Amino acid sequence: MMRVAVWGNDLSDGYLRTVTQLGAEAIDMGQGAFFPGVREQGYPDADALTALVRKLRPYGLRFNRVTLPDLTGEFMLGGDGAARELENTCRALRVFADAGIPIARQRFAGDTFNHRLLRYESLHRGGYRSRGESRDLGPPDPDPATHERLEAWWDRFCAVYEKLVPIADEYGIRLAIHPSDTPLPDTPLGTLGFHRVIDAFPSPAVGYLYCCGTRAEAGGPPLVMDEINLYGRKGRIFTVHLRNVRGSLAAAGGFEEVLLDDGDMNMFRIVRELDRVGFDGCLNPDHLQPIEGDGDRAYQALAYSIGYLKALLAALAA
Repeated sequence: MMRVAVWGNDLSDGYLRTVTQLGAEAIDMGQGAFFPGVREQGYPDADALTALVRKLRPYGLRFNRVTLPDLTGEFMLGGDGAARELENTCRALRVFADAGIPIARQRFAGDTFNHRLLRYESLHRGGYRSRGESRDLGPPDPDPATHERLEAWWDRFCAVYEKLVPIADEYGIRLAIHPSDTPLPDTPLGTLGFHRVIDAFPSPAVGYLYCCGTRAEAGGPPLVMDEINLYGRKGRIFTVHLRNVRGSLAAAGGFEEVLLDDGDMNMFRIVRELDRVGFDGCLNPDHLQPIEGDGDRAYQALAYSIGYLKALLAALAA
């Protein structure tokens, strides 16, 4: 049965109480440097991580997905610190697996070409504000050697996964990769590059952090439904970012992020398709747009998003 996960970059007791009261069931960690030990030694301290895992239990929460230490631009360019960065992320994967965490994500520098886009703030019903991006209004790419850049990036990606996948297989932890955001057609993890990951690494430990919003930005609701069917029946969707958008790069040359009920996608159909292909992981309401009256923590937006997802799941079960 699908569950609701929320971001956990604040693991204070107050935050954990609040998200539990709102109905969250799991925590996603989006920052590779969050865990104690990463900044000091390059990978998490096992004892400190175990303490955090135990801290969640009284709230009925658990970690759904964590993020491995970042691989910087220096690594992607093969700089002097590349070997150490790779070793640290391998150590981190083992530490997370030993702590019983089911899913890890590796971030890679340079997986977007966002310099080509114009980003702006869009206004929607009642005056809430969100991110918009336009390809047609952005500057041209100053580097025309796109194919060479993509192949060099892909070589570095493979160098990492060739190390991480055997560890994931041995330790029983899954590796989930997020699509390029913004998903321009020739970004490394755009439509073709995204699929290329499971072609190159067919292990069942390799799959996707499937982001409905990012993929809708690429091609609209039909693309999302097709990809859920494709990746879902292969058992490669490990966890889901659920957000809604208006427009797409393919149809409109741009898009705007909106609240879950305010965009082009019918979110109930998305959840129903996920259920149909056997997905039973977590849904994370991603990229929350602050609602009038929200403070720094945007609890009203979080309450709206969790409530909306709970209603979808209840309707699915009815």
